[in-house]
Amino acid sequence: MQNPLSMFDVKGNVALITGASGAFGMVAARILAGAGAKLVLVAGNQSALDEIATECREIGADVTAINTRPTDEETCASLVSQAVEAYGKLDILVVASGMNKVALINDMDPKTFTDVMDANVTQTWLISRAAAGQMKAQGHGGKIVLVSSARGLLGHPAGYTAYCASKAATDGLTKALGCELGATGITVNAIAPTVFRSPLTAWMFEDNEKANAVRAGFLARVPVGRLGEPEDLAGPLLFLSSKASDFYTGHILYADGGYTAG
Repeated sequence: MQNPLSMFDVKGNVALITGASGAFGMVAARILAGAGAKLVLVAGNQSALDEIATECREIGADVTAINTRPTDEETCASLVSQAVEAYGKLDILVVASGMNKVALINDMDPKTFTDVMDANVTQTWLISRAAAGQMKAQGHGGKIVLVSSARGLLGHPAGYTAYCASKAATDGLTKALGCELGATGITVNAIAPTVFRSPLTAWMFEDNEKANAVRAGFLARVPVGRLGEPEDLAGPLLFLSSKASDFYTGHILYADGGYTAG
């Protein structure tokens, strides 16, 4: 305990990030790159993947970029194998891939519902399964960080049945895997943000009538009185990706300014 900051050190660790071109995935890539981790970035959007990979290399990170999604067992096994081939091991998995489709229940096609559940739950299960197998074989534990949402705990009236159900399932998966893998030294936790600044939510931060009205309504439920910023996710991610969280597993960490506390 003479150097407590060393507990948060991930320098040289190998991190596989799915959904690396998405809002949370890009934040995670920048944070871990800045902390000295070696990165395997996975995303279906080639141009956005190239952009974040270049940015992380400019930060100084060693980066392997793979243009795909964790859609099936074979692909997930290949992603883990490519990480090991590139860097010799796998220490951290961040599952930031997924989707959201919004529609009221009677307006939503059943296939849309199953597509959201597949992207957010089944694919998360598949890549976690592949990573856990590798981490167990290595024999020195590992860190699995899933991305949930405040909507895994709270409903929403505007057509979020698929998304809320999928994130509630992500929370259940986090707890079940935390229990199952605890004895192996692999921790499994989730970060559950509410609204934070990203290309998808940038309009909520603008100064116009619509944004001001929506923001005011939302902030009435947020004790800290502001929307989230990318840096608000840095501390939680580093904690859950490092030795500092070795005694924490199966937890949902709400990065929400107190939104879910009230």
